[in-house]
Amino acid sequence: MFGGVAILNLDSKGRLAIPAKHRDALIAACEGRLTVTVDPSQCLLVYPQPAWEPVRDKLNNLPAFNPQARALQRLILGHAEEVEIDSAGRILLSTTLRSFAALDKSVALVGLGSKFELWDETKWHVQTAAALAMSPADIAAQLDGFVL
Repeated sequence: MFGGVAILNLDSKGRLAIPAKHRDALIAACEGRLTVTVDPSQCLLVYPQPAWEPVRDKLNNLPAFNPQARALQRLILGHAEEVEIDSAGRILLSTTLRSFAALDKSVALVGLGSKFELWDETKWHVQTAAALAMSPADIAAQLDGFVL
C-alpha cells in the first residue's frame, strides 16, 4: 500500500525519480511496470500494472452507447501509457501527459493505497487547502458514518 506525499522534480526530459521506498515496492510487485493516465481532476494517475488491469477492464466494460461512459473511456483509456522504472529508478512521462496535468518542474507524488496521483506542486497545495476548508457537515455527509 502506497502512502505519503513526496515533492519531487521532473528533469528537463520529463523523467521522474520514484522515491526509494516506493520504487522497491513497485519493482517487487510489478517488476517496475506502471501505467500512467489522466484524471478528470487534471492530475495524473500512476498505477502498478496489476492494479491498473481491473480498472482498465471495468472502463472497457462500460456501456458503449452511453455518451458519458464513452467520454471517460476516451479520456482515461485513451491517455493510458505504459512506462517502466529504468535502472536509475526513474519513469519517463510523455509530453502529452505532462501537458495535460500542467507538470513543469516541481511535482507532488501522492500515495493513495494501490495507486499514486501526480500533481503540479502548486495545484496540490490548492487541493489540500480546499480539503481543509470543507465544513465538518460536508465531510460527514461525504463519509457517511466513516470514522478516522
